[in-house]
Amino acid sequence: MALLRRRVFRNRMLDERGRRADGAVGIAMLDPFIEGWALRDLVAKGEVAPREVAEFFLARIERLNPTLGAYMTITADRALADAARLEASRKDAPSMPLFGVAYSLKDLTPTLGIPTTLGSRNYATNLAPMEAVIAQRLSRAGGILLGKTTTPEFGGRPTTEGGLCPVARNPWNLDYNAGGSSGGAAAAVAAGLGPIAEGSDGGGSIRGPASNCGVVGLKPSRGRLTYAPHRGEAWGGFATRGPIARSVRDVAMMLDVIAGPVTGDPYWAPPPTRPFEQAVSAIPRNLKLASISTSKLGEVDPDVAQACESACSAMRELGHQVEPIDLDPGALLVDCARILICVGIAAIPLTNPDWVDPVVREMHDFGRKVSGAEYVNLVATMHNVAREIVERLDPFDALLTPTMTRPAMRNGTFPSKPERYLDELWTWIAFEYPANATGQPAITLPCGFSTSGLPIGLQIVGRPNGEFELLSIASAFEAARPWRDLRPPFAISN
Repeated sequence: MALLRRRVFRNRMLDERGRRADGAVGIAMLDPFIEGWALRDLVAKGEVAPREVAEFFLARIERLNPTLGAYMTITADRALADAARLEASRKDAPSMPLFGVAYSLKDLTPTLGIPTTLGSRNYATNLAPMEAVIAQRLSRAGGILLGKTTTPEFGGRPTTEGGLCPVARNPWNLDYNAGGSSGGAAAAVAAGLGPIAEGSDGGGSIRGPASNCGVVGLKPSRGRLTYAPHRGEAWGGFATRGPIARSVRDVAMMLDVIAGPVTGDPYWAPPPTRPFEQAVSAIPRNLKLASISTSKLGEVDPDVAQACESACSAMRELGHQVEPIDLDPGALLVDCARILICVGIAAIPLTNPDWVDPVVREMHDFGRKVSGAEYVNLVATMHNVAREIVERLDPFDALLTPTMTRPAMRNGTFPSKPERYLDELWTWIAFEYPANATGQPAITLPCGFSTSGLPIGLQIVGRPNGEFELLSIASAFEAARPWRDLRPPFAISN
């Protein structure tokens, strides 16, 4: 298992200013918060070597991860092997859109030769017999794999804690959680432990952590990404994988690499007519945007409401019309979401149910009580309600909402009790899971901070299969409100 052992680099270790331990100047321009596209350009120009990229981020992970809890497995030998392969094939750099860009995979994503624990004691030594296609695509695109990021057990919590993986702490305040279930991925990106990360989203699991940690996260359209080869779809089409990064451009760059179905997939999103990365320079004009800022499921925190109202004002300043609408998708879909997610958790084989996190066990036990007939009828209901929601939103170019009703939670406080989980969950994620039901693309990006200094996210939901236009809207907002230029206290003090 040499591939998996943690390593401390001595001979050529780089500090955050890019100086080698031997005193020679190495990658002085490399900032731990460098965006992936900029890192790609530096490596392509020969100003930074792939091995230097790997060593730089691995050294930072080695130092900060024990406190932050962003990575479950650090794949040091794999990262150095990826770098060596790239240095030996530099002539192929123009055909590799991620040449020399460091990235991570979530510990729910199967990878050959590296444990995929699902955040569970039941899968602590699990080695997948096959590798996810999107993992292969990231590698073939020239990426450097740094490791597998932490997740709550089976991706079943909106906080990353309680299972096999360490607690993923929020780099803005370590007493708070990074979110879930892609909490490790969002914490890693926010703290400068790699510029881009793969996550998954079955009800907000990309968008929630990205919102909590002040970064960008995209849930693509249903069918945009494949779950091949180990499954056709997840949670009745509710779940998908997607990118987390510091900027909209990086999210678009990563989406270009991982997007696309595999023959035989149950869902197919139509291919884009242009690369998604081009969306960041396609300035949208005179759009008609809907906004929803309340839900019957949970009270919106005043700081969140104020930040999102400010975001709507920014959209108006950009020349768009923003119209509040009387629609509560979360309340319409909550019963469908509860059953779909719980049945998905219950379908995972267990060696010992008593090893399962008590919070996730609530979902597992609930899901086991659902009959096959109930499930089939529930999926049909979800599709019908989702169709009505999409039709209601059809006059608009996009929908604006808070990403979550509240900022990040303190570690160990959510839910209040395990048996309260299936009541309390929806109060926090009320704005997120509707897009999982409708299959629409949805992105979160920073739009402000709470009075306690925690990030707040704006969610923008696009038209079905409308990632290009969605990324264009998000990029324009990002330029008007460049929150990504701020750095978490933990990350800059270390």
